[in-house]
Amino acid sequence: MTRPGGPEQVPETGHVDDVAGLDPATTASRPDPLVIRDAATGAAVPDAFQRLWNPHRMAYIDAGRQGEGRGHKDDCPFCEAPHKSDEDALIVVRGDHAYVLLNLFPYNNGHLLVCPYRHVPLYDEATPDELREMGELTQTAMRVLRQVAHCDGFNIGMNQGEVAGAGVAGHLHQHVVPRWESDSNFFPVIARTKSMSQLLGDTRRLVAEGWPTGA
Repeated sequence: MTRPGGPEQVPETGHVDDVAGLDPATTASRPDPLVIRDAATGAAVPDAFQRLWNPHRMAYIDAGRQGEGRGHKDDCPFCEAPHKSDEDALIVVRGDHAYVLLNLFPYNNGHLLVCPYRHVPLYDEATPDELREMGELTQTAMRVLRQVAHCDGFNIGMNQGEVAGAGVAGHLHQHVVPRWESDSNFFPVIARTKSMSQLLGDTRRLVAEGWPTGA
């Protein structure tokens, strides 16, 4: 298709499929902006994702690559936490065989971790006393979060081993994540971003103050 003055021009901001008269081979060869390409040939090409830059997490990732905090007791954050103050370690309560602290990278406000003091990686390697107290602490955590955070449900579980997604694979820990009816909105689903509305220190204080004495 031509016009006076030369060949039909494709507007730079238009989509190639919207221009009539083009060869189908030309249309097929145009890259799809929603397809992710390798860095060598597709750098800076738009795709379907937005970016929330978190460069401070690189130290955490690098430590994991080097094995720190995963298989070594000497640099395990869950072994180090009990030696710090509750405020510095974000510990909510200390039991005889296990303790509860806030997740430093929470999925939701009030995201708790229940850990044995002993550096043991897998659930089937924990002692009966450790399992019993972890279960009791988990139950109490649910009751306290219902009371102070008014949540509607929970995700509770463990990732066993790096292949299963455990961030600190060397030390057993159970996640207790409070959920609300409105927390799966467009922001995490579409923007892949979680909005945290409360500081970790304030959350720790709120849960610790709501924890029943002797529980």
